[in-house]
Amino acid sequence: MESSTRWGAFRQSRWFRLVWVAPAIIAVMVVVVLAAKGIRGLPSVASFMTTYPGRSELPAGAPVGFPAWLQWQHFLNAFFILFIIRTGWQIRTTKRPAAFWTRNNTGLITTKNPPVRISLNLWLHLSLDTLWVVNGVLFYVLVFATGQWVRIIPTNWDIFPNAVSAGIQYASLNWPTEDGWVNYNALQTLSYFIVVFIAAPLALVTGIRMAPGLAGAFRRIEKIYPITVARRIHYPTMIFFVAFIIVHVTLVLATGALRNLNHMYAGRDDQSWWGFVIFAASVLLMIAAWFAMRPAILRAIAGVTGSVRR
Repeated sequence: MESSTRWGAFRQSRWFRLVWVAPAIIAVMVVVVLAAKGIRGLPSVASFMTTYPGRSELPAGAPVGFPAWLQWQHFLNAFFILFIIRTGWQIRTTKRPAAFWTRNNTGLITTKNPPVRISLNLWLHLSLDTLWVVNGVLFYVLVFATGQWVRIIPTNWDIFPNAVSAGIQYASLNWPTEDGWVNYNALQTLSYFIVVFIAAPLALVTGIRMAPGLAGAFRRIEKIYPITVARRIHYPTMIFFVAFIIVHVTLVLATGALRNLNHMYAGRDDQSWWGFVIFAASVLLMIAAWFAMRPAILRAIAGVTGSVRR
């Protein structure tokens, strides 16, 4: 009786659903690979891929390589987004927060601007969001000021058929030739464009709409932009970022790890180990920060700008 009860509880749990998700994903991937290999053998598809090899040409004078500021931007963005996703998940799943934070700007508090009591996880989430946005604004300024924008914003309509071609190459496991130091393939370009100019702004505008204490400021647009819409967009956007990170890291490591890591972490186009060493150090820093973000430490930091109570 007890064993049947446990089995019933397990079947209702998330872990049971995950047991079926993994084989389903593998089965879908196998079907996609077989289908892509079959499609590539068709004469019309082979001709299409000859015409559109998977890479759209950049404008004359496009920058080559990755400047030092972009390397720092990449690391900081990865650092912030990791913990934004972590705290976002904690906010969604934690029923009893370890502590609550209330801002300490009593001089600004009015009847229309009362202090808001939020969980410590939400305080950390909003704090990281602020740093991520500042880093993002700086990225926008620098990417347009230095001309790097031409590498992640499509400039030719042939980007779309080339993206289809690159997608078939990836799906058939005969991957496109990588030369990110000079030019991304079309699918990479579209992916980075979506992340930088669509997903990131969506995460920002929906997050602001959901921010505690700002409900009064949005009363006039409640009918055209209700908070329920923001919630329905914000969570799938997080899932998109998680999926993108998994695919991105997998392809970086599978398509010439040393060279790819040198591009983004060491600013050099070779097969040395410098990029890997810097990448490994950044991962160790993230791991250290992951374990350091404990309630006791967070309470001490949050207490600088407000009162923290359990």
